[in-house]
Parts: sequence; C-alpha cells; structure tokens
Amino acid sequence: MSEAKHPLSQRDFAGYRGNPPNPRWPNGARVAVSLVVNFEEGSEFSINDGDANNEAIYEVVHQLKGPDSCIDGHFEYGTRAAWWRIMDLFDAHGVKVTVSSCGRAVERSPELARDAIARGHEVSAHGWRWQSHADMDEASEREVIAKTVAAIERVTGQRPVGWHTRSATSPNTRRLLVEDGGFLYDSDAYNDDLPYYHEVSGKQHLVLPYAFDTNDMQYYNAGRFSGQDFADYVIDAFEWLTRESDTSPKMMSIGLHLRMIGRPGRIGALDRILAHIAGNSAAWIAPRAAIARHWKEVVPAEK
Repeated sequence: MSEAKHPLSQRDFAGYRGNPPNPRWPNGARVAVSLVVNFEEGSEFSINDGDANNEAIYEVVHQLKGPDSCIDGHFEYGTRAAWWRIMDLFDAHGVKVTVSSCGRAVERSPELARDAIARGHEVSAHGWRWQSHADMDEASEREVIAKTVAAIERVTGQRPVGWHTRSATSPNTRRLLVEDGGFLYDSDAYNDDLPYYHEVSGKQHLVLPYAFDTNDMQYYNAGRFSGQDFADYVIDAFEWLTRESDTSPKMMSIGLHLRMIGRPGRIGALDRILAHIAGNSAAWIAPRAAIARHWKEVVPAEK
C-alpha cells in the first residue's frame, strides 16, 4: 500500500483485494490474537494536575468545569487495584500481551511498567498524554514522540518498538515514526484484519491494525453492556475469524483498559475470553512486537 492512491486522497479502499497473503502463524495457528492493555492512567487531562480541563470521555456522566475528584478517582482505580487483577489473570492463563503506554503514565507509575516487563509483556508507546495528535504541529509532535520513547526506555530499560496514537493522528505522525528509526510497527489503523505495509518516505513501514469493536471501551459506549455481552462478542469474533481462516489466516485485536475491564464485575468477561481462546490450538496469542517480527519474516515487504 502506498501513501497516495489518487491525487485527491490518501485513502485505500482496496487493501488486499480479497487475496491476502498467508502469514503462516506459528504452530499452525489460524488467528494471531493480540491483547492490548492501554495504560493511560495519569496521562489524562485533569484540572487537579494543572490542566485547563478534565478528561471528557468516561463513564461519569456529570462533568465539572473545575477540579473533579470523581473522575480522577476512576482513573486512579486503574493503577491502584485493576492493574494487579488483570496481570495476575494473564499469568494464570499463561498469555503475553502488549501494554500500550502513555509516557506520562509510565513516568508517574514506573513500578507498573517494570512489572509488565518482569512478567514478559511488551511495553509499547501510546503518546505522552492521552490525547489525539490531529492538531499537533510537526515540531511539537516530534518532541512528543521522542519524549514518550525516552520515558519508557528510562523506566523499563527497553526501547518501545510499537506506537499507537489515541484516535486520530496528524498528517505527519507516521512519517515522524519512520524518521525516528526505532519503530517496528504502528497501530494507527482500523481498516483490516491483517497487518500490511505502507510506503512512507520511500520506505515500507508495517502497520498492525487495531479495533474498537472488540474493545472494552464498549462499556462506556453502551451503559447496559454486561461482562457476558463483551465475552460473547469477542468470542464470536474469534470464532468467525477462525472459520474464515480455513482459507485465509487472520489477526484479531482485543483492546483493554485498566479502569474498564479491571472492575470486579467485568474481569470475569476477560477470564471467559481467555479460557476460550488460550486453550484453542487455532489461536496464537502474542504481543504485537512478536506478531510484527513474524510478519516481516514470513511476508517480506515488496522492494
């Protein structure tokens, strides 16, 4: 896939045109499953932290223009209680995941990022603050990327090789990631069930698409969305992709957030999902960096 398919647009509606490559996932797996834990707590906007406004997207309906200890507390729950519940569950099922981490969250709770590394998970980059990059100027965005990488590397001892922007990117984001030179992949796409290469500044850059539907943010979007609803939806998606993979292996992303899935009434959904998928020979559960490295080895970019 190239940067421009038409002089008026950079969009690509064709993709693999119904003929995707076979990535030959390890051990004959049919679906590569990527569990992504978004570690954002402490990077959200909060007047109590000196910001001009509070984070506006969450389950709390009543939002204040001044300091809001209520919404602050919901985010704090993620690092105080939910982290340990989620990570212990991953250990119980023997799965490794990607912890998509905002630099400021890592800086404020470094013990959590180190815990992720100690348990064998990938720590990738999710921006400095939990914010869109859509309106950032190039110089500011370059600084944000460098600052995020430096914070994660300083705390964990490992440089992040993956990037995901909160929602919309700027026109410069992907080019800046490529220019940085240290990124194996980005996840700033929602347009496919398989990784693909995208030409950026004459280089073939790997994109691992993400997903919002198999994502626990649906608890926010649908107030009566139960744990069983979420488990059923994710398992249904996995089963359908497995069915399609008779002829075309696929990749599946499951997006999680500490303050969402980590609640006692919701963690059971993740337990049911893992019980169904982790013991299934059709699944290869792996961090995104491992999926990216495998893809590059088996499906090399065109010259």
